[in-house]
Amino acid sequence: MLFFMFSCGSKKRVFEASPSPTTKEQEVKTQVGESPKVGEQKKSVPDASNNQTQQIETTEEKPNFNNPVEAYIWKYAGVAQEEMKLYGIPASIKMAQGILESGSANGDLAQRSNNHFGIKCSNWEGERVYHDDDELQECFRKYVDPKYSFRDHSLFLYERPRYAFLFDYEITDYKAWAKGLRRAGYATDKKYPEKLISLIERYNLHELDREVKDGTPPPNFPKPKTRVDYQQNVHVVQKGETLYKIASKYNLTVEELKRMNALRSDNLSIGQELILKTKK
Repeated sequence: MLFFMFSCGSKKRVFEASPSPTTKEQEVKTQVGESPKVGEQKKSVPDASNNQTQQIETTEEKPNFNNPVEAYIWKYAGVAQEEMKLYGIPASIKMAQGILESGSANGDLAQRSNNHFGIKCSNWEGERVYHDDDELQECFRKYVDPKYSFRDHSLFLYERPRYAFLFDYEITDYKAWAKGLRRAGYATDKKYPEKLISLIERYNLHELDREVKDGTPPPNFPKPKTRVDYQQNVHVVQKGETLYKIASKYNLTVEELKRMNALRSDNLSIGQELILKTKK
């Protein structure tokens, strides 16, 4: 069995990781790199009072890891837990998304921009990089440190009404959060929830949520300030349907439908789920 030790301030926490499967996971591909060297590590702790990040120096031995996923968890679990305390987003979900979307910080976009969640340039005045995604050479935010990518990810979910219903789930119900992200249109991959859940359960990331809930966070996690009372509806795209046809069916404009689903083009794929929101 593998054990990992995480530190946030002076408190050390240990959780047990499940044994690696005997067969290679097809959902998440990782490559074994060189073992990290023993040395000092900086832990980043967000400060809720001024939205800045404090640097806390800790000196502890850095374990040798079997794969980059374990190294990623060791390095960023404390940041994800602090974000959970501030915004009520499960640390397990944030970590699984970061692992999946950044390739455990080894993906091209993460390497070039410290952007671990694929956040694009909308309403962004900072540095940027261009990367092929849904379209060629799309604009993505660039950060001086990955911790700011974690904060932007929190704000991305917290401030957008389309994700408001997620905060009604139990903070430790990572399965509901994983499925809810897909339903809200966060990802078009139908297997996105299963991939997140697989990572969480393989590496026992749900223990990070339990540590926060059983520790000293505020008794009630904050609800998003921009919450709106919505009735959640989903339309599954059928063969031959267009945005105009679907929008007309639900008394919406094409622009409203695109905005609800963060669509950047008029292209649809069969089986794609579109969020339809109407006030109760």
